[in-house]
Amino acid sequence: MRKLFPAAVLAGWLLYALPLAAQLQCSVVVNTPEDEVMLAVNGATENPQEQITALDKYAQAHADSKFMPCVNSSYTMAYLKLNNFDKAIEYGEKNIAANQLDVNQMLNLMKAYVASGKVTDLTFDVINKAPAQIAVEANPTRSSNMSDADFTKVKEDAAATAKDQRAYAEYAFFQLIPRVTDPNKRVQALDAFMQAYPDSPNAAQINFQYFIAYKYADNAAKIAEYGEKAIASDPTNVATLNLVADDYATRKTNLDKANEYAKKVLDIEPTAKKPEGMTDQDFKTNQNGQLGLAHLTLGYIALQKVNQTHKVAPAIQDLKTAADLLESNPQLQARAFFYLGFAYEVTPANHKAAADAFGRAAAISGPLQPQAQEYLTKVKGALKH
Repeated sequence: MRKLFPAAVLAGWLLYALPLAAQLQCSVVVNTPEDEVMLAVNGATENPQEQITALDKYAQAHADSKFMPCVNSSYTMAYLKLNNFDKAIEYGEKNIAANQLDVNQMLNLMKAYVASGKVTDLTFDVINKAPAQIAVEANPTRSSNMSDADFTKVKEDAAATAKDQRAYAEYAFFQLIPRVTDPNKRVQALDAFMQAYPDSPNAAQINFQYFIAYKYADNAAKIAEYGEKAIASDPTNVATLNLVADDYATRKTNLDKANEYAKKVLDIEPTAKKPEGMTDQDFKTNQNGQLGLAHLTLGYIALQKVNQTHKVAPAIQDLKTAADLLESNPQLQARAFFYLGFAYEVTPANHKAAADAFGRAAAISGPLQPQAQEYLTKVKGALKH
């Protein structure tokens, strides 16, 4: 019998995982068609198109063979190398649908999902089945002549590999969950993920994704619950602080906490360090966006409290600062100008400044444009009197 691949080749799985025999029965008898196709596949590791040609030849002649799951696994690997992600997904999902599981094949399939940004009916099924399959394959067999030290090393290596494999599966989930547009399906996917990964180290990301899902679903109670959980899990994450603050403010459900979280962003973000691999320009754009949203929230809160404080200047200052910082985010910038228009209309009204603010909001295409145009017309009317 000839094995499809040697059992020890796991280094480099993060680039292209090789399909090892697991639940897939990929042992072959010498001088059979299966032996011939796998010799061709293994002999053309640097030429995936040659591998596909050999696999096509076998599949055309032996479409009903019990060896086809192994062929599908090799197809997945070859098409992944060619960056033909749709084909990699097509062949990988044939095995998943038939419950023919193999960790490295599942990882290849996840890589195709992530690279393509494609989410299918089986995507999260693959990710959620990974922990159990990783556990199955992370138990090395001890040969009769293996020393205690050698076997300990083999087990340690297997455990390290399993940890990396599981980490990639979780990474794939967080890359793909934003692709689910239906908020109820997103919550269902998160619930299923929590069952499959109950000990995930990524609690902050899980809570944040629940927060986003419930925000899309407009479930105010759950938004607050998971927003607070996300902040508790990662109290210095400015993106989370900003989004929770913005939600509290715009819903007018908790202006005090919104104020607190937005101010935290202004304390934290100016001293943030540029992430490795990010360009200076991208870092500056992102930083301005976070600071701009914080000022937008604070300006909106100040505007809401004018009747209590009798001070509109803080609102105007924060909203002007927000509008300047949010140049790269037109929709948020439109909100800043829109609120600024109202701030200028607070007694004593500055119709000219209000008209300029509403005019700039009306010039930005988006959901606020009709309202901004309506108020611009009203303010221009006031200027004539």
